Amino acid sequence: MLHFLFLFSLILTSTNVLAQDFCVANLEGVFTPSGYACKPESKVTSDDFVFSGLGAAGNTSNIIQAAVSPAFTAQYPAVNGLGISAARLDLAPGGVVPMHTHPGATELLYVVHGRITAGFISSSNAVYVETLTRGDIMVFPQGLLHFQISASKRPSLAIVSFNSPLPGLQILDFALFANDLPSALVEKTTFLDDAQVKKLKGVLGGTG
Repeated sequence: MLHFLFLFSLILTSTNVLAQDFCVANLEGVFTPSGYACKPESKVTSDDFVFSGLGAAGNTSNIIQAAVSPAFTAQYPAVNGLGISAARLDLAPGGVVPMHTHPGATELLYVVHGRITAGFISSSNAVYVETLTRGDIMVFPQGLLHFQISASKRPSLAIVSFNSPLPGLQILDFALFANDLPSALVEKTTFLDDAQVKKLKGVLGGTG
């Protein structure tokens, strides 16, 4: 019995040494695939765990009439290593978040006010679309193409959460038309004609 208690105490001691409650990111350090190194705990304060960046509306005066204000590791170092983050989504009337993916996280969207038509496409190409109103939530599984569109004549607001501090983002339209991927390749892979591709590249700032 004494031998068992001794071994149990060693396990507890080892666990306490290895366990870490949090890892506030040291943004001055080197970023690695596993995140940032931790800020020394002696320099961590309660202010590190509070973020006010989602309190103000984003600027929707842009081509998509939408704004996303993130609370990822770069903006909110306290989420580093905790497997969670958030963002604020503002949609002006007519606003849209084009088809996109988050390769590193599942997304949960909560509508604060307004109406938002949202949906995703599964890997079997099944389509799931709903128009959400105040209080509704919708989940978008990790890595799947999804979108949000304003369905209101007034501004809409949603708060989004992710199960990663670094969800990643790739917007399909920008990936195809906002870079220097040659138009001939875009045409071959999308079945669009040359005029359509060049028009979209012109709108989104692409070349080639």
